Amino acid sequence: MTGRDVALTIAGSDSGGGAGVQADLKTMEALGVFGTSALTGVTAQNTQGVAAIETVSTGVVEAQIRAVVDDFDVGAAKTGMLGSAEIIETVADSLADCDFPLVVDPVMVAQSGDRLLAAEAEETIRETLLPEATLVTPNLPEAEVLTGETITDEQGMRAAAEALVETGPDAALVTGGHLADEKLVDVLYADGEVGTFRKPRRDTANTHGSGCTLSSAVAASLAAGAELDAAVDRAEAVIDRAVRYGLDVGGGDGPVHHSAGLHNGAARYDAVAAVREVVGSLREGDISALVPEVGLNVAVATPYAMGAEEVAAVEGRLHRTSDGIATAGGARLGASSHVARLLLAARAYDPAVTAAANVRLDDCVAAAVGDRFDAVEVDRRSEPGADPTEKREGDTMSWTVERAMDGRESVPDAVFDRGARGKEAMCRLFAGSADELRNRLLELSEAVDPAT
Repeated sequence: MTGRDVALTIAGSDSGGGAGVQADLKTMEALGVFGTSALTGVTAQNTQGVAAIETVSTGVVEAQIRAVVDDFDVGAAKTGMLGSAEIIETVADSLADCDFPLVVDPVMVAQSGDRLLAAEAEETIRETLLPEATLVTPNLPEAEVLTGETITDEQGMRAAAEALVETGPDAALVTGGHLADEKLVDVLYADGEVGTFRKPRRDTANTHGSGCTLSSAVAASLAAGAELDAAVDRAEAVIDRAVRYGLDVGGGDGPVHHSAGLHNGAARYDAVAAVREVVGSLREGDISALVPEVGLNVAVATPYAMGAEEVAAVEGRLHRTSDGIATAGGARLGASSHVARLLLAARAYDPAVTAAANVRLDDCVAAAVGDRFDAVEVDRRSEPGADPTEKREGDTMSWTVERAMDGRESVPDAVFDRGARGKEAMCRLFAGSADELRNRLLELSEAVDPAT
């Protein structure tokens, strides 16, 4: 027999599948935890709004919770949409004798603006459910309701998190997505200390269910035995990826991708194998004419990559030899910094771009690239200098892609520059697949060196 960690979600149903119990169960399963549920209400809902809500009777809510906790070894629970004061009291009473962690997501209003909690029930959450919580995870509007304070900046978030803990929960995580700042910040207050989680603001409207996904990810990790700070840290990574690769389904704001991390992990071997196959083809085709002095690298990203450690490339790059080309090492994830970051920068504009390579540039290569591909030239001499104490690895790659995308809607097939002081002239090729990248490299090699 195979044992599984078990988590319980007590929340409403979202017929659109992006939030509520559906989002919770998808997230728990993606994190390797068996999800159980107690429905508190049913919504007729899609990406554009909520058409109808019907709450479940308190007796049935209690019976569902009892059925789960009497039979399963529940490691943690979370609450979402509860709907009414009576249901909140029922949930609090049903969990009073349970000793597993409880995450409270104080759902009050849907992303569409539709109210999901009766106004008179707000005080009931404060007085009845929050004192039972291990963690409460309000967004800014919810934190304002629960604390009675207006929150306009990070300092206000910190004060709100501390004020919430004073009402009873062990910890509070206030999420800052509603602030207008360029960067997102979430604030955790636990054990008398403040922690912050910062991440880029993603240019997407597909964020439906983000709060449900974050709180259920915390609950799943707690059910698996993680400490609270580790559970929150993992959940923050989960929601960043889920929003980055949100799903464009429906006619309104689509849902986050609850299982992006699961699918990404499953594709890691495929990315490494794809690099190996490309390198094998390049050796047979002898593309030594395209290898720059610094070496040539081939990078293939996993489908939902977030960093260079999730991009497969050639360790040590490809170099010219008297017999053609050779590598210092094999293909592995995280083997490249520059080409991997270049690829990730391009994927920020179009996730369909999955492969990239850097090749030598001279007039012949530039002409061949311009004739065969959608190419953009960038002047590296205009690259702004950076404070050495603030410069991050990969800044040049991001700047190159940003400059190439100026005035464009799609990522070009190639971006090249004539170099700069201390910088070798270089061409970068992009493609939607490893096979497409290989074909472009071989086509370009033949154009530059017909003998190949």
